[in-house]
Amino acid sequence: MLPHPAFSFVSILDNDFYKFTMQQGVVRLFPGAKARYQFINRGHHTFPAGFAQVLKVAVQEMALLKLTKEEKNFLEVTCPYLDPVYLDFLEGYRYNPEEVSIWQEGENLEVKVEGLWYRTILWEVPLMSLICELYYKMTDAVRISDEEVIDITRKKIEAYHNLGVTVAEFGTRRRYSYEVHSLVLKALKKYGGGPFIGSSNVHMAMQYQTKPIGTHAHEWFMFHAARYGFNMANAIGLEHWVDVYRGDLGIALSDTYTSEIFFKQFDKMFSKLFDGVRHDSGDPLLFADKVIAHYESLGIDPRTKTIIFSDGLNYDKVARIVAYCKDKIGLSFGIGTNLTNDVGPQPMNIVVKMTAAYPQDGEWTDVVKLSDDHGKYTGAEKMIDLAKTILALD
Repeated sequence: MLPHPAFSFVSILDNDFYKFTMQQGVVRLFPGAKARYQFINRGHHTFPAGFAQVLKVAVQEMALLKLTKEEKNFLEVTCPYLDPVYLDFLEGYRYNPEEVSIWQEGENLEVKVEGLWYRTILWEVPLMSLICELYYKMTDAVRISDEEVIDITRKKIEAYHNLGVTVAEFGTRRRYSYEVHSLVLKALKKYGGGPFIGSSNVHMAMQYQTKPIGTHAHEWFMFHAARYGFNMANAIGLEHWVDVYRGDLGIALSDTYTSEIFFKQFDKMFSKLFDGVRHDSGDPLLFADKVIAHYESLGIDPRTKTIIFSDGLNYDKVARIVAYCKDKIGLSFGIGTNLTNDVGPQPMNIVVKMTAAYPQDGEWTDVVKLSDDHGKYTGAEKMIDLAKTILALD
């Protein structure tokens, strides 16, 4: 494996898989749309002097990344639903650092991204990864040894094996570092056996010969709300996903505008067509009850469907979900920070979210996310209030 520079990436595929799957959809359906993203410091972390300048250097270096022939071949073989036109596009894609604005006022860091959506969609995850890795480096954080990272990961995947569940690694965005991430994948590959089914990180999946995993993120539905309105965002977003992937990548994200609103539009056609849903906020057991009841109300056996749980998971939370849901519905788990940043220092609580969208036949419109956890709401307060009014949410 190539050595990893201090604050830059070795591969354009060092990103979450759903960024590429959404990018293909955007290239095909919304090539003229624009987007804005913003860094949100949920954990109120204080950034050391000079942080912004070093981050700018790392972002500039990302312009050198490009898809290699080997990487393109991996995608062709592993992901047949990524069509040749898109892969040719990705081969010619280069990050444009001019799309990213970075500045610092005292201990506060500001990062914003703006440009054509099909281009800017790839920035979110690497920006978060860079911020995390640089933060730990510049604050002199001390982590456990490589051997301890591998041993902890081995114990975790063996515990999940004993639970009889499948686990994917979802930890790119808040990882401690590239090196720790790689060590975690090394251990998962070596000791994972049946439980370990893949990684959301395409580069790591290629390096460790496992499956890249992901479908779409909240921004897919947030853009659809800006283009088609809050009432139609879920339904048209799902329809467009089907138009692009024709039955592949069939796990639907359910909480962009609360799961209550989602399931009102997740009708029998969608419920049969999609393999299942992903849980990303709110009480997982209440969500499971809601999903099971939904399928049963449509005459669908819930045991033929799957819930992917991915919200802040650790072993205890997974064990509780398994005990509650066993034999009621299919289960799988996407575990992120608890795998890639359980090495001593406190994990960062940060996000980069779409804040506005510009459909090519519209105007700049603020976008929001109304998850099942009110603490995860994102967006301007006026737009949040408007969305809640339109969707008749309390």
